[in-house]
Amino acid sequence: MNVLLIHGLGRTPLSLLNLERRLQQAGHHTELFGYFAFHESYDRIVERLQIRLHALAMQGSYGVVAHSLGGLLVRSALGSLPILPPAHIIMLGTPNQPPRLAAYAWYLPPFQWFSGQCGFNLTSPDFYAAMPALQAPYTIVAGTCGPRGVLSPFGMELNDGIVALSETRLSNQDRIVQLDVWHTFMMNDRVVQETVLQCLQENSLTQPRDSRSPESLKIPGFLVEETS
Repeated sequence: MNVLLIHGLGRTPLSLLNLERRLQQAGHHTELFGYFAFHESYDRIVERLQIRLHALAMQGSYGVVAHSLGGLLVRSALGSLPILPPAHIIMLGTPNQPPRLAAYAWYLPPFQWFSGQCGFNLTSPDFYAAMPALQAPYTIVAGTCGPRGVLSPFGMELNDGIVALSETRLSNQDRIVQLDVWHTFMMNDRVVQETVLQCLQENSLTQPRDSRSPESLKIPGFLVEETS
């Protein structure tokens, strides 16, 4: 399968080379999508991503693996482009709800400089409210290695050091794969990589989003969050 990998805010495609190598070893054809948030607006990045997604869709079935902000870029790109959706989207630590840390970080000049419109969007409830629904099968992977307690901005809530578990959820029906990893480097974790591989191998365009529950991922050490 063709697989597009998209990095997170403040990272580069180099951050996904380890995961890319693992996917290639499993027989997937991979492509990397890169951007520089300090140089491009969010809207311009989305426009470029739409072109890349359209090209992949013309070739047949494809998958997307997106780290952090990459998942939001995919949601924006697919929501305004009438193309064949991916067979599966795996979002690694993507803040599908406004992340509380972004609101604090925005008042720090370095964050404003390197994150630009992308960083501002993370602080904006209006941006999230306007985000189109995701019309493709997906899996959310969330890290749980972050600090908790009275001194943590997350309190006692599970988090990956950057994004809280609840902030990765798209809907109340989501059942999130929880792994004991940190946000920044989760794509290099062996169990995360095996999760990605199984999602790509076991999903097709004909399956609805919830036709396959995360319990079928035969990977040791993960938890699936129960939702009511």
